[in-house]
This record gives sequence, C-alpha cells and structure tokens, in this order.
Amino acid sequence: MDTKLLQVEFLGNSIQDYAWFLGAIIVGLLFKKLISRYLSRLLYKLVGKKDSIVGADKFNELLSKPIGLFIMLSIIYLGASHIEYPSSWSLADEDEFGLKMVINKGYSLIYVVSVFWILLKVIDFIGLILFAKAEKTENKMDDQLIPFIIEIAKILTYVFALFIIMGNVFDVNITALATGLGIGGIALAMASKESLENLLGSFTIFFDRPFTVGDTVTVGSVTGRVEKVGFRSTRIRTFDKSIVTVPNKKMIDAELDNLGMRPVRRVKFNLGLTYDTTIEQIKAIVSDIQNMINEHEKTDQEGKVRFQEFGGSSLDILVIYYVNSPKWDDLIDVREDVNYKIMEIVKKHNSDFAFPSTTVYLQQNN
Repeated sequence: MDTKLLQVEFLGNSIQDYAWFLGAIIVGLLFKKLISRYLSRLLYKLVGKKDSIVGADKFNELLSKPIGLFIMLSIIYLGASHIEYPSSWSLADEDEFGLKMVINKGYSLIYVVSVFWILLKVIDFIGLILFAKAEKTENKMDDQLIPFIIEIAKILTYVFALFIIMGNVFDVNITALATGLGIGGIALAMASKESLENLLGSFTIFFDRPFTVGDTVTVGSVTGRVEKVGFRSTRIRTFDKSIVTVPNKKMIDAELDNLGMRPVRRVKFNLGLTYDTTIEQIKAIVSDIQNMINEHEKTDQEGKVRFQEFGGSSLDILVIYYVNSPKWDDLIDVREDVNYKIMEIVKKHNSDFAFPSTTVYLQQNN
C-alpha cells in the first residue's frame, strides 16, 4: 500500500491512525473471548483450586462478561491513543468542562466499574465455594454466616469503588469528604434510625442465635422456614411457598416461636359424636383411641383422650397427642394416619360423627 495514502489526514488524524484504531477494535472483537478465557484461568488460579467444589467452568461463566468489558475498554484505549481531537474544533482542555472532559471522565468511570465488576464476581465465586462446603456440614451456623459475610464484602467493595470514582474520576477531595461525613454522621444516623436498628438486629440474631437458617419459626402471623438473614431483613419461606421479608428489628422485638427447637409437635382437637351414642360406646371409643395413640410408632406416651363436655349438637371427646418430630411433614403425615384410625374406631363401635344441627320440639295445645 502506498505510504503516502496512509499519511493523508482527515479531521486532524492520518488514515494510518484511523487504521490503528479500527484494527484494535477488530482485534478486540475477534480475540475478546480467547483473551477473556485466558485471563479468567489466570485469575482462577489465585482464588480457586483444581479440586475445588465449584470448578473453572462456573468461574468462567461468572467472569466472562466483566473481563470481556475490561479487555474491550483496554483495547479501545490503546487504539484511541493514536487519535487526536481536530484542532479546528477548538475544544476545551481536559481539565475544563467540555467534550474532552465528558469523554475522558465517562471512559474512566466505565473502566473503574469494569474492574470492580470483576471483583464483585470473584466475591460471588468465593461465596459459591463457601456455600458448597457449608452444605456438607451439619452445623447450620455457617449457612447463616456465609451470606452475611458475602454481603459485608460486597458493601465494602461498593464503598471502596465509590471513593475511587469520586477521588480519581471526579477529583473530589476524599479527606474533606470524610471530614464532612464525620460532622454529618449524627444527622445521618438519626435519619436512618430504622436501618441502624435493623442492622443491630442482624448482629443480635447472629450472636444470640434465637434461630438459624433452616429453622421453622413463627413471627407474628408469619410461619415458615428461614432462608436467609441479611443486614436489614430476614427472608422466610412460608408453607404456601411464598417469600415473606421481615425486618430484623421485628425478628428480635416480636415474640418468636422457634418450631425447629421443639422436640415434639402437639396436636389438639375435639371429636364430636352424635347424641345417640351410649355410655358404653363412648367409653370403648375413648379407650381404643387412647391405646391407638399410645401404641403409634411416632407419638409419645403423654397423649390424652377424654370425654370432655356436652356440646350444642355433639358429645365432645378431647384428643391431645404429641408427634415425636419437629418437622412439618412428619406432623401432617401422623395427623392423617391418626385421623383415619379414629374413623375406623368410631365406625367399629357403631357410632357416628356429629354435625351442627337444630332440633325443634312442637307442643300441641289442647
């Protein structure tokens, strides 16, 4: 190619300069995935192991996009180093507000964001490794502590990134900013009183341990399994599979029933028989139900079955028994089995279950 053609200038830059710029972008697009995978493997050697529970494939999946963005920005920077702004545009210097400042600051912002995006994904990967190891242990404390640590690491990363962006990109005096935050700390604390209470509540949950991740709890009108304890709130998976987010302040202030700490689960209800049931039938039914509960493989010996009262339309028998398991699945399975056997006992003694009814007596006047 004629070297004179390459030196032809357009908008203050030669064709050769534009060729370098376009060539850098083309190389970046063609080899971005290859370079990204190579850098990902190098980074994986620092935070992962060959025998790691979470392998390199997952690491590449998490970091392919942020590393790809970082590579493209780096290549664009190298290519753009050959390009200058046309002098005929009379643009303001980079330290004055104008096109140069906007482009340089915007590019620097995106570049810093790409670096911290990589760091956040590395934290996610470390979290996956810790979660996988925690699943192999019986202790529930690590299941609760790991998400908390990951959140702390991410928050510190966001704060550090914010200071880097404000100091290096927007030229903010970080020392003066820190002093200002110290003076306004009291006002900030008062303004975010509820958030601070929830944060202190999260620490109380970790140290006092009224429950751990995986426990079934009742807080107010919410009953379900604790899935995550965060800085501000606790997530509870209810039995209808919905997620309820409860502020940590409420988790420590309200009355909390940790159903997972119960060695047994109690079942209590009234069994209504029809009024034509005889005394002998009632005694036999009560005795058989009592024996059935005592002999059941998943109940203890503290169950009580008693003829309790004369109801409005039934003879009521009180049934109380305890299931030898805190698990919800065991509770509903045992209740179903016991209910079937009670129906068999009632039918066996030729009685029947009562239902709400009204008897009207008519008196004829002579």
